[in-house]
Amino acid sequence: MELYAYCYSPQCHHNQPLDLEKLRAKLGPDGLAMADDLIPKLKCAKCGGKRVGLTYTPDTAPPAYRGQ
Repeated sequence: MELYAYCYSPQCHHNQPLDLEKLRAKLGPDGLAMADDLIPKLKCAKCGGKRVGLTYTPDTAPPAYRGQ
């Protein structure tokens, strides 16, 4: 799973992947990581804006391509 945050500001449109391991360390193994839980805690790293969104992208690669 990959998680990307993006800024809604028309002057910015910054986006970046979020580190899931760091989120787990900060929120705990049972921490809620759905958009409604995370968005209020986020701000854009570039402009500091609070109007951000999230995109969740599951890993759809077959296990052979993931090094397993």
